[in-house]
Amino acid sequence: MHCDADEAVEALYRSDWGRIVAALIRLTGDFEVAEEAAQEAFAAGVEQWRTAGVPEFPRAWIIQTARHKAIDKIRRQVRFHERVNFFGPSEWSDVVETPDYDPGGIPDDRLRLIFTCCHPALRLEARIALTLRTLGGLETDEIARAFLVPAATMAQRVVRAKRKIRDARIPYTIPGTNDMPERLDAVLTVIYLVFNEGYVSTRGGPLVRSELCAEAIRLGRLVRTLMAPNPPAEASALVALMLLHDSRRGARLDEAGDIVLLDEQDRSRWNRAQIAEALPLVEQAFRGGPGAFAVQAAIAALHCQAVRAEDTDWPQILRLYELLERMQPSPVVSLNRAVAVAMVHGPGPALKVMDALAADGELDSYHLLHSARADLLRRAGSLPEAAKAYVRALALVTNDSERRFLQRRLREVQ
Repeated sequence: MHCDADEAVEALYRSDWGRIVAALIRLTGDFEVAEEAAQEAFAAGVEQWRTAGVPEFPRAWIIQTARHKAIDKIRRQVRFHERVNFFGPSEWSDVVETPDYDPGGIPDDRLRLIFTCCHPALRLEARIALTLRTLGGLETDEIARAFLVPAATMAQRVVRAKRKIRDARIPYTIPGTNDMPERLDAVLTVIYLVFNEGYVSTRGGPLVRSELCAEAIRLGRLVRTLMAPNPPAEASALVALMLLHDSRRGARLDEAGDIVLLDEQDRSRWNRAQIAEALPLVEQAFRGGPGAFAVQAAIAALHCQAVRAEDTDWPQILRLYELLERMQPSPVVSLNRAVAVAMVHGPGPALKVMDALAADGELDSYHLLHSARADLLRRAGSLPEAAKAYVRALALVTNDSERRFLQRRLREVQ
């Protein structure tokens, strides 16, 4: 029974953390109180479900328990009466009566949460970090790794952002049509980073967290709906990009849960319906001049349109990465361009790009730099150097599926 309870709590945490915290923030107006109450509710679930069994509706149990704990916390605070007056008594009497609730409302608590976190009063880095922490349930070190900054720096950004929202009483609402565009870039970036965490999980066993991918796609579609009838090109491009990446999900792992590289995947397992939905959005996003998401979506489209791996239009992909690097320069974009260089011109020129990135040091703790460099060294026949790079990548990787892949590659070159 312990095992069943632990698995149920872990599955619920992974799938519904953002939904639960978003609802609690609407109730309390305080990010820290909401997160603490949610954490305590999950801890209580582990303890009670081990003896009493998993309830029929575990999500509703967690929500109701967390609401009670949040209210108790607010009551213990000095400013309790001020908060009751501010939020209104109806919020406190709104008890969960039903075993579940409709997640399909437009707009919903999670979208409100994203737009609140992405308020222009906050710095862009803080907006994105706070949303990933609250909506995606990512730990501070995971977010820091995505931004290539120390965990302590990221923790300070998150704390400051929470306090700014609380002290300035930034409203927990979807902004009006006139105010939405100034938040849109941050909102789209957050949604894509949530998708990325689902597409390649930072830590733990499975490579893919399909519930995060699905949530990000759902939120992207919601943003387009909110901005209808003429959604911005980048909103369409983001939805297309996520659909194209997600279309390959069924072929990315073998039956043992090990990674299957793109050029080795069974393309008959790709989701053709998602690809068909995405391709017109890519074309739409390119009208009037493409943005960064549109360029990335075009790259993904070229991969998905290739019937066989050898049919992939790598010269065009390289040109698109060069465009993306001019539009949005970053070491990670340069790394991806280097991979395309290798496919067009061979491993030698690409290694020069990667060696320059490694010498710069900004990606030194990024395992994908070392694994990509190891692969090029392997292809170039420099097996001892490739082994060293694989060892470095293994020291940094935190996902079990990726670790097994790197270990297999290391054995091949040793």
